[in-house]
Amino acid sequence: MATMPSEVLGVPRPDWMEDDVAMLEDMAYRWLESEVAPHYDRYEKQEMVDRSAWEAAGAAGLLCASMPEEYGGSGGTYAHEAVIAEALGRVGTDGFGIALHNAIVAPYILHFGSEEQKKNWLPRMASGELIGAIAMTEPGAGSDLQGIKTTAKKDGNHYVINGSKTFITNGQHANLVIVATKTDPTKGAKGVSLMVIETEEVEGYRRGRNLDKVGLKANDTSELFFDDVRIPTANMLGTDEGQGFAQLMTELPQERLLIANQAISMIERALAITIDYVKERKAFGKAVIEFQNTQFKLAELKSEAVMARVFVNHCIGEHLKGRLTATTASMVKYLTTDLQCKVVDECVQLHGGYGYMNEYPVARMFRDARVQRIYGGTNEIMKLLIARSL
Repeated sequence: MATMPSEVLGVPRPDWMEDDVAMLEDMAYRWLESEVAPHYDRYEKQEMVDRSAWEAAGAAGLLCASMPEEYGGSGGTYAHEAVIAEALGRVGTDGFGIALHNAIVAPYILHFGSEEQKKNWLPRMASGELIGAIAMTEPGAGSDLQGIKTTAKKDGNHYVINGSKTFITNGQHANLVIVATKTDPTKGAKGVSLMVIETEEVEGYRRGRNLDKVGLKANDTSELFFDDVRIPTANMLGTDEGQGFAQLMTELPQERLLIANQAISMIERALAITIDYVKERKAFGKAVIEFQNTQFKLAELKSEAVMARVFVNHCIGEHLKGRLTATTASMVKYLTTDLQCKVVDECVQLHGGYGYMNEYPVARMFRDARVQRIYGGTNEIMKLLIARSL
């Protein structure tokens, strides 16, 4: 019998895993396994998940699970988003960008949007009619968000947006994009404002190419261009200009926790399929699992993975209580993604030559894992943020 990723570490169910969360976890896993996984090789080749898969996810209740029911969501918490994100990793459909849509883009609108904005956009995000993206990174500004150059200049009751963004997840599909802009380029961080663009309602908005990435091939990741894009002033998030940087800083801990959820779920899957492989694979007349090196290596990886899982569960619990600090979020993001890359690399080694073949899932994991140490703030930036707390 195959080792289940969710059972490989043997960590007890955390206190925040209430029955409805556990039921959603099981449903999400089964739905992704039956509705997305069979098409995933095609999604990888076309470098984009079908638009219809987003609408099906919405119909299944897997979009905006933590948004209030009055705005079309399921009325859940981050715990519900966490188990959806982890189901993606355990099934091996990491490139389906619903976790970012659910747990990064939608919360900006919920937490900083006006009542009118929430009623306009969130129900359509929950159905899959609108696919969300957040456009922060620019060709010359990554982790240093104060360095962005994209401007939003007020013109009557409109803002006129000019600039470009890159590495934008869901970039080809997204038709609701939150854009980090400078409303006052002279004020540094205090001159940043977040603008929401419904892309089908404006002129001057262009998608660049779908970027040719090393991994996460099924996720469309794009350059975006804004040439005199006019939006109503009512599309700014917040009550005043200049609140954008503070809004970004408020939401980044959840984004980093989400990345940790993605990391630990891939770790669990990598260990599960590798344990199954070394039990079946023979070398020198015996199963690879019978060699002491294999046993010791897997013992080391499982031990570190259990520690990481306990820490992730702790951070989810703290976040649900409103106590997850930026420092702790930085720790869990950097520790789990470093471990993710280590575990997957060692699992490739235990597969031998087959681990380097794309037909084996561990090869895709090897490609997909690497970016986790870069986006959401590089792990070097995470260490800098942690160091400030010393």
